[in-house]
Amino acid sequence: MIARAAIALALLLAASAAHAERLVVSLSNERIAVTSNYIGENLVLFGTVQPDAGKQMQGAYNLVVTVTGPHETLRTRRKQRMLGIFVNVDSREFVRVPSYLAILTDQPVTQIGAPEVLRRLQVGMDNFILTQRVGADFADTVSGDPFRTAFVRLKEQQHLYTQSATAVTFLTPTVFRASIPVPANAATGRYGVDVKLFGNGALVGRTATSFAVTKAGVEQYVVEASQDHGLLYGLATMSMALAIGWLASVAFRRD
Repeated sequence: MIARAAIALALLLAASAAHAERLVVSLSNERIAVTSNYIGENLVLFGTVQPDAGKQMQGAYNLVVTVTGPHETLRTRRKQRMLGIFVNVDSREFVRVPSYLAILTDQPVTQIGAPEVLRRLQVGMDNFILTQRVGADFADTVSGDPFRTAFVRLKEQQHLYTQSATAVTFLTPTVFRASIPVPANAATGRYGVDVKLFGNGALVGRTATSFAVTKAGVEQYVVEASQDHGLLYGLATMSMALAIGWLASVAFRRD
C-alpha cells in the first residue's frame, strides 16, 4: 500500500509539474456563416501564457494548435489496371475521422519534442490517429501505409488537411497568434481547437476552444426545409424542374 501511494503521489506531482503554465486563448470569430458568396475564411487564434510564479522557464515555448472538424466515415479505394481498364481491387474504410484537420506550429514538429512524446500526444500529421476498419478490427496503421498516405494526400489536395510550421507566431515570449485557414468546402458543424504548449520538449500547458461553421440566409432556409419538410421540399423542387423544362421548350421551340 505504501509503495502504491508513493507511486500515485509521484505521478500526481509529475502531472502538476508538467502542466504548470496556464493558457488563455480567444478566437477572432466563433461562428462562420456560409452564404452564397462564401469563399472561405481565415480565423485568428490569440493567446497568452501565464507562467507558474514559482518556476523559472528555461528556453522558449513551442505551441501546437490542432483543429479538427466534424467526424465522417469514408472509404479509400485502390485501382489497378486489368485488361486495359482500371478497376477497384482493394479498399479501406476510415471510421469517424476528422473531415477537416489542421496542425499548426511555430516550428517543424520534429523540433518540438521527442518522437515518443509526439506520438503519445498525436502531434503532427504522421502521429495523428486515423482509425481504419481492417477486416473485423479497428486500428490505425503506420504513417507509410499506402491507404493512409493516399487518404491524407487526397484531403490535402482538397485543402481539408494541412500542416504548417509557420502558422503560429510568438509576438512576445508569452503572447502568440495562430492563423487557421477554413476553406470554402469545409463541412458545417462544430470545430474543436486543441492548444498544446511545450517547454524544453515536454507538455507544460493545454487548453481547448471551438468554433462553428453554419449555413446562413437562403442556404440555411433550403437546408432546413429539406430536413424538416422533406415531402414538400421534394414536390417543390420537382415542380420547379418541370416549370423550367417547359419554359425552355417554349423559348427554343421551332415553328
